[in-house]
Amino acid sequence: MALSTKDLGAETSSGAGIPKTVAPGNHELKVNGIRLEEFKFIDGAYHLILDMETKPIDGFEGFLIDREDESKGRYAGQIGRVKASQYAFADGETKSGIKIERDNSIMIFLKNFSTALGISDWFLEQDNKHETIEDFVTYFNENAPYQDKYLHCCLAGKEYENKSGYIAYDCYFAKAQNRKYGYSPKADSVQTYNEAKHLRRLENKPVAAFGNDDDDLSIPLKTSSDFNLD
Repeated sequence: MALSTKDLGAETSSGAGIPKTVAPGNHELKVNGIRLEEFKFIDGAYHLILDMETKPIDGFEGFLIDREDESKGRYAGQIGRVKASQYAFADGETKSGIKIERDNSIMIFLKNFSTALGISDWFLEQDNKHETIEDFVTYFNENAPYQDKYLHCCLAGKEYENKSGYIAYDCYFAKAQNRKYGYSPKADSVQTYNEAKHLRRLENKPVAAFGNDDDDLSIPLKTSSDFNLD
């Protein structure tokens, strides 16, 4: 029988061919976990990592939730590690002379993020209950007040070559600009992804995922202006 160019039928799965991981762009995401990750280029510095997932995709087969226990099933959406900021949180001074404190910067981000998620009361209830930032983030992760709460996000990122030789993405929330933000409960408060502005292409050589030696320190935005709920 000759090949037809008309009677091709329809795809049986709307999720067929979709990558299992999140790439830079605009997404609606929830948090599955949150943790601190050491940044090796600055002593004592951390990246705050959020394990995030899109809304369920019809016909999509995501990664296994637990590689050691397939009975736990698969993720219903694309997943990815997202850094709170492009740059590491650290004690020190930026190139422009602004002094910053690592723990305070992380707490400002978490306060803003909690407000966006609608869990400000939970955040405020933690006042003076945790001795260290490590303790606080661990409890945040274990208590998981963020569970199944979605935010509209604009993810910026940079390309790197992974261990398999493929291009992958180091993602982080786009920096707020002109009252448009990297995350918000309202879609119209979030930046529209612009590849020219939000994606750093790989330049003929692989770079280390989650940070390299051109990272500066993360400067927290004021809590009153990180995003607008009005």
